[in-house]
Amino acid sequence: MAVSYFVMQSEVKKRLFTRRRFLGMGAFGVGGIGYMRFGEAEWLEVNRPVARLRADGEKEVKILHLSDMHASVVVGLKFLEEAVELGVSLKPDVVCLTGDFITTTYGKFAEYGRVLRKLSAAAPAFACMGNHDGGKWIGRWGYPDCRLVREMLKGAGITVLDNAAERVEVNGRKVQFVGVGDMWAQELDAVKAFREVEKDVPTVLLSHNPDSKSVVESFGWDLMLSGHTHGGQCRLPFLGAPFAPVRDKRYVAGLREWKGRWIHVTKGVGNLHGVRFNCRPEVSLVRVVV
Repeated sequence: MAVSYFVMQSEVKKRLFTRRRFLGMGAFGVGGIGYMRFGEAEWLEVNRPVARLRADGEKEVKILHLSDMHASVVVGLKFLEEAVELGVSLKPDVVCLTGDFITTTYGKFAEYGRVLRKLSAAAPAFACMGNHDGGKWIGRWGYPDCRLVREMLKGAGITVLDNAAERVEVNGRKVQFVGVGDMWAQELDAVKAFREVEKDVPTVLLSHNPDSKSVVESFGWDLMLSGHTHGGQCRLPFLGAPFAPVRDKRYVAGLREWKGRWIHVTKGVGNLHGVRFNCRPEVSLVRVVV
């Protein structure tokens, strides 16, 4: 009887332990998913990197860099407006938007445009397209071209640099902005984009995908602004950002040098699938010394 009693007790404890462990793991899983979806995915952070384009530069140009808004069913306009207003509060001299304004198709372009107009009302605003905005890459799930996104941006007072360049004077210094089409959408035409670029003028390049640096290497630019990676979106301990959709994993987030130039990759504002982990959405004010 004693042996049977202890065997029964052991089985009860084993079942209780298994049940507790299961419930604990379940609670942790639910909590983790809730954090990724409702906590970190809309927990904006502000970063202020400094890029010195001229060794003897004395002027500073503050560029608000936003990317990958991904307006969709999981990234709402209320949150995007919060990011826009946070960016405007930083008092930028210029606004640069580097693509992926939507994820697939979208039904609220008029409302979205009214949110983005706050950017152009604050400073000259430029944009390039991303692989989700339309074209060959997204055509099967989204739009066959970027016409609707371009029209929204134009209506919001934002200049779309579609393989084109514009020059502005900021704080008494001339700066030129060049925008190229998306590499995955096969719309990047660097020859056309740099056709009218002036030499010896500080040049900021807007290119959605940081991997495009190899395509535009032979052209004259000093700082490239990119998005696309979402910073990896879910950054894992010891593994970093294995899901970042780029070949060169050195350029997933932040400001880094590349062959005597600078590349700034923002982690972006929105996301895919409504989650982020260890990789908060970002509003960047890039302080450029020219």
